[in-house]
Formats: sequence, structure tokens, C-alpha cells
Amino acid sequence: MYSRSQLADDLIRLGVSRGGTVMLHASIRSVGPVAGGPDQIHLALKDVLTDAGTLMMYASCPEFYDEVGRGHLTSDQEREILETLPAFDATTARSARDNGALVELFRTWPDTLVNDHVARFAVWGRHARHLISQQPWDLAFGHGSALERFVELDGRILLLGSDHDAVTFLHYAEHVADFPGKIVKRFKVPILEQGRRVWRDMTEVDTGDRAHAHWPDRLFARIVDTYLAATGNSAGKVGDADTVLLDARGLLAFALPVMEAIAADDSAAGRLLPR
Repeated sequence: MYSRSQLADDLIRLGVSRGGTVMLHASIRSVGPVAGGPDQIHLALKDVLTDAGTLMMYASCPEFYDEVGRGHLTSDQEREILETLPAFDATTARSARDNGALVELFRTWPDTLVNDHVARFAVWGRHARHLISQQPWDLAFGHGSALERFVELDGRILLLGSDHDAVTFLHYAEHVADFPGKIVKRFKVPILEQGRRVWRDMTEVDTGDRAHAHWPDRLFARIVDTYLAATGNSAGKVGDADTVLLDARGLLAFALPVMEAIAADDSAAGRLLPR
């Protein structure tokens, strides 16, 4: 069984340091048994970062809140959702289940803040308010987003036993990269306006399936793994979990030309490591 202090020591050995800005993706199960329960994972990371640092996780929204109009539901399903789904409340709505249990534990911990959007980030620490200070309604992962401010703060991405295909930050790269043929999704989100539930239109570069017809399966994992290999970044252990810490600015500089090349010619994906 791992203690909070043992997890903190593992994080320090991996390169997490006081005052850093970290975006965490984590698998609780991969860490192994933790004394005091899984909250000790994000608390250990906060211990290392201290109040001078910042922690960020992608919470998103519960099922159906950003799905009407995407094209994968039947007309009957959409009709039922339009009739029954309550307005989205960023302060109380649960995190997306696919993002793992730790983000919901972190979101509901005292002093965690969230932005008022279905593309919702949970943030804590020195730069928390700055990260969510603005939020574009459309193209919420692109320019002016929390992800843009994250990279400007020289943020680092911590994959703690997490699938390398789950790096939300790479949706920012998809939004700002310069390539034709981006797949744009338009859908509806229920919000409160003057005390009434209304369905407001929203647009994003597709984050659900693929942002371009040429994207191969598990593109994000292949980009991450190729970047890790190119930079000599090998995994360490946090508890039992294979864990990597990578630089968001460096990953972005690597990913942009890769995405542009694959959009122009799908054979360019062959330059990436398989996954």
C-alpha cells in the first residue's frame, strides 16, 4: 500500500516540481492500493506543486449534454433528450465517466474551480482563475481557451497510468493547426438563460471521432509515443503506474506539422510509431 508521501516522492523523481503547472490524466487502478483512498493521489501532487503551483484536469460533462445534433443519435433519442435533459450546471454536473474517477474526486474537492462550459476544466492553485478566466463558446479547445493559457504557462502533461490516446491537450493542436478539411461538428447544449432552459448551438472541431478524414486510429497515442521516443523521455513509476511527464509546448511544436502532413497525405502517418 502506498502512502501520500511515497506518491509525492515518486512524482518528484519523475520531475514534478514546486510551482509548476500540470495537467493530469490518471488511472486510479493503475496506481495500486493507496492509504486513505484515491484522493491521496491528487493531494500528493498538490503537495509537490505547493500553493505556488497549479493543477488542471479535464472534467467535461455527463452523457448527452453535448450530443444532440452530432449525428450519432436516433431522432427518437434526440427528441427525448430535448424534452427531458436539465440545463447544464457546471458547478454540480458530474464529470464525464470516460475521463476516469479521479477527475470527479478532484472536481468536488474544496478550492477546485471549474469553467462554465461543457468543455469543462477543473483547476486548482496559483493560476487556476487565470486558466478559466475566458472561455470561447464555440471552438472551446482553440484560441482563447484554457488549453491555450496552459501552454503559455509552460504547462506540463502528466500521464499517470493513463492511456496515451487520452491527451486532451492535443485537441488544442487540432483546433489551431493549419490544414484544410477539418471536420466541424455543430450540436446543441441546454443552458439556463434568465431562469429558462434553452438549447444553444455550439461548434467545435470534432473531438468525438476524428478531426480529419485522414486521422488513423489512436492518432494521439502515436503522436505522444513518437514524441516521447524522439525526446528520450522514458516512463517512471508513481506507485505501480507507468507515468510520463511531458512538456506541452514541445508536444505542440511536434504535433502541428505532423497533423498538417497527415491531412495532406495520409501515408505520412507511417512516420509515427504504431500503437
